[in-house]
Amino acid sequence: MPRRLISSGSTFEREIGYSRAVVDGEWIFVSGTTGFDYGKMTISDDLLEQAEQCFRNIQAALTEAGGNLEDIVRVTYILPDAGDFPKCWPIFRKYLGDVRPAAMMISAGLSDPRMRIEIQVTARRSSGS
Repeated sequence: MPRRLISSGSTFEREIGYSRAVVDGEWIFVSGTTGFDYGKMTISDDLLEQAEQCFRNIQAALTEAGGNLEDIVRVTYILPDAGDFPKCWPIFRKYLGDVRPAAMMISAGLSDPRMRIEIQVTARRSSGS
């Protein structure tokens, strides 16, 4: 199966030179995904709405790649303020509580001060996807 590139249509992908996701065989690598609504290129000020939008964006990329949230095997959360991490747990549980992928949280600055969270995932399409 050839490598396939997935785009969300975000201006970031074109300007920086990357793909929202890359499909390589059964693996799907989803780039760090923020709370931007990529269709409108807008972002909420609210941390939890940004976290929700991250998962909507990730789900869209996985769907286009032939996968779904249940295929996620690894997730990395990046937050500028480590103190915000526990506030997001209910959102994380909502989307990945039954999946329980390997996880890591990093506290680091993001490229735009409006961004309060970025999420990167790796998924492996199962035979049920």
